[in-house]
Amino acid sequence: MPERTMVQAINDALSVALEKDPRVVVLGEDVGKNGGVFRVTEGLWHRFGDDRVIDTPLSESGIIGTAIGLAVGGMLPVAEIQFMGFVYPAFEQIVSHAARFRTRNQGTFPLPLVIRAPYGGGIRAPELHSDSTEALFVHTPGLKVVAPSTPYDAKGLLLASIQDPDPVIFLEPMKIYRTHRQEVPEGWYEVPIGKARKVREGEDVTILAWGAMVPVAEKTADAWEKDGVSCEVIDLRSLYPIDEDAIIESVKKTGRAVIVHEAPRTAGLGAELTALINERAFLWLEAPVARVTGYDVPVPYFALEDAFRPDVRRVSEAVRQVITF
Repeated sequence: MPERTMVQAINDALSVALEKDPRVVVLGEDVGKNGGVFRVTEGLWHRFGDDRVIDTPLSESGIIGTAIGLAVGGMLPVAEIQFMGFVYPAFEQIVSHAARFRTRNQGTFPLPLVIRAPYGGGIRAPELHSDSTEALFVHTPGLKVVAPSTPYDAKGLLLASIQDPDPVIFLEPMKIYRTHRQEVPEGWYEVPIGKARKVREGEDVTILAWGAMVPVAEKTADAWEKDGVSCEVIDLRSLYPIDEDAIIESVKKTGRAVIVHEAPRTAGLGAELTALINERAFLWLEAPVARVTGYDVPVPYFALEDAFRPDVRRVSEAVRQVITF
């Protein structure tokens, strides 16, 4: 079984889907001849041609509008937004049309559409290149939202998303595109949307994370293990629908929860998770739920980004707070 980075796993998923189903098309800015800004689609244009891997104009609204039309027409489009911070011009198409299509036709027709977007910080990019706006889409009825943290999950979730009858926002954490390799099966397999992954067992604290924050949570758990504190790490990976049962089962066991995300704090997904835990596991809590997040400012440029993103030091301090409460 070959070992792949996340970039290679996503590329392989797209290749498998394009090969298997002639309805699958990939479209976006520079996804064709150039192979994408991160080379995620490298080689696909040469293999499948202009009709299947389509370089579009620099118009996010046009990309998503076209993808919606393709989906209505029976195709399975995979549209790329080059950076998540570029999604705002396409927001109207996503929330007013893609998300509402099922409701508008009273469930008669599906809208199988995948919107891929690199997201998050860690690569010291300029303005609008490091946003994490997953909460906007989780808040929008009619959309599914996933964010893998491993190459294996990236391929399996993308193939599941392509087969899903509803629009899926597929978030790709840029920071860990190439940070590690993992065995990834050849051919088609799916990771189910709506199921969390238990990264490691623990007894004292539950750490909830997704995307590039999962490795941060793992390193934090490693650090605390030396001091005799056992952290259970849950990778949500599906942000909507969310695996409520996995979250509540873990929190009831440990009695403490720390939520980690790099999006700004106010009205971030961590707030919803906190409410969920309070509603379903309040009597099991030994301490208030702690959140470690980005700050309520635009993602700062370059080196200042390191101060914005949660790191092991900040997450460790949150663990300290909940175990000493």
